[in-house]
Amino acid sequence: MTTPAYLGEFEHLLLLAVLRLGSDAYGLDIARELDARAGRSVSRGALYTSLDRRRYTVTPAGLTALRAWRGTLRRMWRGLEDLLKEPTS
Repeated sequence: MTTPAYLGEFEHLLLLAVLRLGSDAYGLDIARELDARAGRSVSRGALYTSLDRRRYTVTPAGLTALRAWRGTLRRMWRGLEDLLKEPTS
């Protein structure tokens, strides 16, 4: 079994935005999705460094990388819920 490629934060957010948008995953829509859901304003230059001016889909390798990253995050979060609770007033 091959180890999936490491996803940086920005790549992770891009893949999730493309996955969420489905067939509507054009560059400007992806930028809007990142702003709306992640609070991440992204310049066109930064976006198009990772993407080109086409419609996007997540490949099977991208899905594998997302699943692996989700598993890693779940393992890292496990057992920390009590430490990271919002303080009560």
